[in-house]
Amino acid sequence: MAKSASTDATSRISGASAVLVLDDGSILWGQGVGATGSAVGEVCFNTSMTGYQEIITDPSYAGQIITFTFPHIGNVGTNEEDIETLAPAVRGVVLKASITDPSNFRALSHLDGWLQRQGLIGIAGVDTRRLTRRIRDEGAPTGLLHHAPDGAFELSALLEEAAAWPGLEGMDLAKEVSCTQTYDWDETRWFLGDDANATGYGKLENPRFRVVAVDFGIKRNILRCLASLGCAVTVVPASATADDILGRNPDGVFLSNGPGDPAATGEYAVPAIKGVLESGLPVFGICLGHQILSLALGAQTRKMHLGHRGANHPVKDLATGTVEITSQNHGFVVDADTLPTGVVASHVSLFDGSLEGLKVEGSPVFSVQYHPEASPGPQDSHYLFKRFIALMEENA
Repeated sequence: MAKSASTDATSRISGASAVLVLDDGSILWGQGVGATGSAVGEVCFNTSMTGYQEIITDPSYAGQIITFTFPHIGNVGTNEEDIETLAPAVRGVVLKASITDPSNFRALSHLDGWLQRQGLIGIAGVDTRRLTRRIRDEGAPTGLLHHAPDGAFELSALLEEAAAWPGLEGMDLAKEVSCTQTYDWDETRWFLGDDANATGYGKLENPRFRVVAVDFGIKRNILRCLASLGCAVTVVPASATADDILGRNPDGVFLSNGPGDPAATGEYAVPAIKGVLESGLPVFGICLGHQILSLALGAQTRKMHLGHRGANHPVKDLATGTVEITSQNHGFVVDADTLPTGVVASHVSLFDGSLEGLKVEGSPVFSVQYHPEASPGPQDSHYLFKRFIALMEENA
């Protein structure tokens, strides 16, 4: 990492219109993309080769600056369909190369213009492989991203602000990305039509089940996967109580993904989930929902060294021995050694052996750490939604 010789005065580097400063004093120069201004957060990396728009709009990235290891970002442009939330919560993006011009039949606009409209700051021209190695070896640092078209940077102030950011541990971010009002969802998955069928999203016509989804930062494609299997979904805020959830007479309860420290969110979410568990209803959790379910069952969570973020993570199903390639985005993990009696591991990571799923013996309750909705990513794990449907059928 490059380090400035002096941070006492305004600095200018030829050709640089953006800078990323890390809390260890490292300084990375580049060209600004997207909006101007500053953003501070935890710097992580994502190894996915596709789906940058889905990644940027994933609410689970609240409080984070994403480093893309794939160098060609922008080649499919952007559109109004491949988004996971209307208001992206990510703090910024770090790119190897300048944004690629779009070349896709679904593209409506250039990624740079889309970032500007979303108020998201980016930097291009960074040695992302070197930055990724730094994160891999030393853990995710705090960073401040600053885009100044005039090329003037008060480095001392930027470094001070980066060092002062408290980090994600102990931070409840679900409340920042969760819905504030309950709403219903009936949109199904996107499909490529033909002469007889229109291209785009469908609509649930004949619902078979009622599902309440607790929104800790839910992605739209999760809702679409549920609707595509016949679920009329009602989405409730992260702060919903057990009475709020059960009062809607659901056939099953879904606990969504989301950002931040599960222990912090769990202060208000765990009592609600405990109440749901007492009802005997089928429960399916993913990502943050998996972690909060684990806390409600008596397990513990911890911050990971660098987390899992990408679309090629191999996970083993311990019951069948099947290996599925999964999409992941998490910086906290459930400590497998703290699982209480009656709660067993169902899936493990083949990268580092960490817990990737659990089930409650004798109960229709299960969860996974990864993202079975595959947005972006492989579709190996779509069967988990069908498992949830089967549990609701058995419980009817």
